[in-house]
Amino acid sequence: MELSVYNIKGEVTDKKVTLDDSIFGIEPNNHVIWLDVKQYMANRRQGTHKSKERSEITGSTRKLIRQKGSGGARRGDIKSPVLVGGGRVFGPKPRDYSFKLNKKVKVLARKSALSLKAKNNAIVVVEDFTFDAPKTREIVELTKKLQLADKKLLFVLPNQNKNVYLSARNLSGVNVITASDINTYRIMDCAGLVMMESSVAVIDNLFKA
Repeated sequence: MELSVYNIKGEVTDKKVTLDDSIFGIEPNNHVIWLDVKQYMANRRQGTHKSKERSEITGSTRKLIRQKGSGGARRGDIKSPVLVGGGRVFGPKPRDYSFKLNKKVKVLARKSALSLKAKNNAIVVVEDFTFDAPKTREIVELTKKLQLADKKLLFVLPNQNKNVYLSARNLSGVNVITASDINTYRIMDCAGLVMMESSVAVIDNLFKA
């Protein structure tokens, strides 16, 4: 698949970039995309939730009412789970939600996500650019010129660029990531991929290795 390369002014240049069909042109596998997104979200969970059980509640262990003769159910102490303020039965405990996913599955998921974006014409390639200083206005102008201002975007950079990152940080609908750190969740979470020209080669090397 060939795409035209735009400049920072939003104009089409004479240059073309070829997207490798083995990465951007495969038949998307929705199940592995779901698995990779599920793992990404599970790994981000802190798992620090905790509720107190009966033995952890502060309170008297005195028996509330006599065993028989009251006409009602037997009562234990005030920490009983059936009473307001009592301990919780089988409450949440701190745990690790992360799980393992095979490397080939993760690679297939990323390829599937990229292929979906390519299939939906949601990939735009822009000439490599940088800013002398962080300027949010420059990113806003670029999205307008590319006619992507109303979409949630992911800018894919070939390497770390502090000024570009700081320029996009204040925009709620724009995220920035390096090509080597690209993942299925970020790809699927955006409506359009804006890739720098050099990022395509980085992704090719990443998934062909």
